[in-house]
Order: sequence, then C-alpha cells, then structure tokens
Amino acid sequence: MLKLLCITAHPDDEAGAFGGTLMLYGERGVETSVVCLTAGTAAKNRGTARTSEELAKLRTAEFDASCDLLGVKYREVLNYPDGQLDHSNFFEVVGELVARIRRIRPQVVLTFGTDGGLTGHPDHAMAGAFSTQAFQWAGRPDRYPEQLAHGLAPHRSQKLYYCAADFVLPDRMPIAPVTVTARVEVGHDRFEKKNLAFRLHSTQAPLFDRLRKNLGKMPTHEMFHLSATSKPRDAKFEIDLFEGVVDE
Repeated sequence: MLKLLCITAHPDDEAGAFGGTLMLYGERGVETSVVCLTAGTAAKNRGTARTSEELAKLRTAEFDASCDLLGVKYREVLNYPDGQLDHSNFFEVVGELVARIRRIRPQVVLTFGTDGGLTGHPDHAMAGAFSTQAFQWAGRPDRYPEQLAHGLAPHRSQKLYYCAADFVLPDRMPIAPVTVTARVEVGHDRFEKKNLAFRLHSTQAPLFDRLRKNLGKMPTHEMFHLSATSKPRDAKFEIDLFEGVVDE
C-alpha cells in the first residue's frame, strides 16, 4: 500500500498547511498519517482552557476531529514543549520520528522547510530539521539500533517534501523560502473542506479570517519543495508527489 506521513509542529498545521493534499491522496487510496510534535499549549488563543493541561486536551481533541474530516488514518501528538522545539534534545526528537517512520513505513514524507513555512515559526522550522534528519537516518541500521532490537526494521522513504509557497507574508519575520518544485491541484471543494477542518480547531477561532485570507492566494492547490530522494535524480517540476514512487 502507498503511504504518506506528514510531520507537523502544532495541532491545526495538518489542516492549514497540508489539508488538501492529505485529503486528495487519502481519496486515491493512499494511507495517510500525521505526527504532531506538540499539543500547542503555548498558543495565545486558548478557548475555554484555564490551564495548559486543559488546553492540551482541547487541542488534541480538535486535532483528532480535523484528521477525521481530512481522512487521516493514523494520527499522534508527541507532546514536546510548544514554543521550545529549538531547545529540545535533537537526537531524542529525531529518534522518536525515526521510530514512527520505521513503524508506518511511508514512501513519501511531508513537513515544513527549515525556513519555517509562510509564518516563519521557529517550531515549524525545527519540525523540518527534525524530520529531515529522521528521513535520512530511518533507513540506516547504525542509527537508533535499539529500535531494531525491539522489532522495528530500517526503512528508506523515497521522497521528502517541504511545504512551500510562491509568496511571502509581509507582516511576518523575514524568511528565505524554499523553491516551489511541485504544485498539487486539490480543487475548490477540498480547499473549502480543509478550511472546515481548520475551523474545527475552535480554540484558534481568532485566526480563522487571517488563515482564509492567506490561503486565498492559492485557492485550489498546495505547493511543495522536493528536498530529498532515496535515489539520485535530476530536478524537474511535479504535479504528483507520488510520481516515480515504487510500492514496496
């Protein structure tokens, strides 16, 4: 079976940044998974939560509801500290992601680039850094060999993509964006549905109008940058993230 793994930083990233693509490939029979590194407890928008523990429960439930709408089969929140991923133990976080890659065994991995995506969020950038190293190390038996002793096996995913865009947000910190190498046509209906998935994150209601405005600049497609492949290849523009993928 073809499999796609998306690695994000916060609940709501799966919808706002990747929702149309997750839906599209799920409808095509690809098994989709999302691993979220934090429960988003550093958010300024907190809904009815009085404590970080309450907010974590609310945002995790919102994440589950969003993944259900997007057709995501497997989802998990790892609960690393929100807003502090740049202070997390690099080897530890990468090891957690290596274990998920070895268990899920995706051919394609999606995440943020080290630019932090459109918002330039440091947590997004770190999610990209952790995921990039995990993509490289998951297939090496000399990395995290203790996982192999517990029944996992090395797995080489075939393609790693970063979320990309062909514009920047002038009200955010400056970024050096990754180049767009793929445009996935998700269509108007999926665009509207991914907006609905984002709105299931009701604690983040103050962001709804801003997100809609930003995503309105790419209303029927999502853009990506092909960062790495398991086999050498020449650069070329793509419209299908599974182009050239072998079902192993």
